[in-house]
Amino acid sequence: MRFRVSALVTAAALLCANDSPVMAAEGGVGVFLLGSHATGAGITPPPGVFFQNDVYFYDGKLSGGRTLPTGGLLVANVSAQSWIELPTTLWVTPAKILGGDLAFSLTVPVGQPRVNADLLVNSQRFGPLGVSVTDSQANLSDFFLQSFVGWHSGNFHWQLGVGGVIPSGTYVAGQLSNASLNRPALDVFGTVTWLDPTIGWDLSAAMGVTFNQTNTATDYKSGDEFHLEWAATKYITKEFTLGLVGYYYQQLTADSGTGARLGAFEGRVVALGGSIGYTFEIGKLPVSTRLKVYREFEAVNRMEGTAGYFTVSVPLALDTNAVAITQGRSIKAKF
Repeated sequence: MRFRVSALVTAAALLCANDSPVMAAEGGVGVFLLGSHATGAGITPPPGVFFQNDVYFYDGKLSGGRTLPTGGLLVANVSAQSWIELPTTLWVTPAKILGGDLAFSLTVPVGQPRVNADLLVNSQRFGPLGVSVTDSQANLSDFFLQSFVGWHSGNFHWQLGVGGVIPSGTYVAGQLSNASLNRPALDVFGTVTWLDPTIGWDLSAAMGVTFNQTNTATDYKSGDEFHLEWAATKYITKEFTLGLVGYYYQQLTADSGTGARLGAFEGRVVALGGSIGYTFEIGKLPVSTRLKVYREFEAVNRMEGTAGYFTVSVPLALDTNAVAITQGRSIKAKF
């Protein structure tokens, strides 16, 4: 079979959205969404405009009487079920930097965390000490802007980039259910993919460091965070893939500020899971879909649970000259 441009876009577009935009730190949540990078993480599509939508779901808990700072409150015995919609637009420009393709992306998420907790402090919203509450609010999450440069050499593809988190303004101090974290941050990252079309294997990894700034509503400065993600994916056919995925998170520096009443609160978590992908065409438009499920373990100072993504990505506009070049480089492969 032949790797066409649609197959390249399939692998590459799946990296775009969460190129990421979201536990330790305030609320036990990081602004970088763990598990967002997977198959084809290092592949940059040809110049053009691409769209991807991710539906993210998380179900986790922090039990055993352990305490979590969130929304300016201290809570214990916390459980949460959250969904977040993550529409992302990616523009791969014709510009070159050191031989690599320059790209920009924007993610504007919206979500509804449902949080159950035992409050440990008084709150105007929830009343006196020790009341068990449930809070569920649909609201806008924080905007995520990103730029990266991507290179290709044979079966190797890699990127270097930087992303910025801009608080959306929908954050409410004293509210448990906030899709926004009200935490400006800068994320510096690199990704790499080894893709061999002859044997149909994709081995990908992504690594980054998030530099957090202060949540001014609570005077809480979350520590800096390290994240590592990986995926090993097998192309069963040109349309269908199966893979293993995972991530590792470690907070590097302590939390600080007057709102950090639990002290350093440095966190860690590991997750393993699987993915399944399917690509099809509507007319001549390639549509890529992928389902990923992660199970977390070894969590410290954060909730532990199950995370899932359902991803749909499509090219909106392609540079025809770039497409012709990519088609000329495609390789015959047998699976």
